[in-house]
Amino acid sequence: MKKAKIYYKDLFAGTLVEDEHGFAFTYDSWYLQQPQARPISLTLPLREESYKSDMLFPFFDGLIPEGWLLNIAQEHWKIDPRDRMALLLACCKDCIGAVSVIEEHNSITY
Repeated sequence: MKKAKIYYKDLFAGTLVEDEHGFAFTYDSWYLQQPQARPISLTLPLREESYKSDMLFPFFDGLIPEGWLLNIAQEHWKIDPRDRMALLLACCKDCIGAVSVIEEHNSITY
C-alpha cells in the first residue's frame, strides 16, 4: 500500500491511498471544517465521502512531470513508468501550484 498526504496551500487537505482495490482520496475532516477550505481540484469537490477509482485520478496524474524531467526521475529513482503513484510520490513534493504530495511512511510499533 502506498499513501500520501495531500496539502493545499500548506494546509493538510486529505489522504491519497493506493492499495489492492485501486485508489482512494479522502478529504481530512478538520480541513473540511475550515473557512478557507477549497477543493484541490474541480474534479474533486469538497465532501466527506472518499473518492474511489481503479486508476490514479486524472488530477493527480496531471501533476507528474513529462518529457525529459520524467525521464530523469525514472532513471534517477529507478521507477517503473507505469507506477504512477510512485512517480507522484517521488516528483510532486513541491509542485507548481497550490497542491503538494508528501509520502506517508508506515510506522511500525512494537
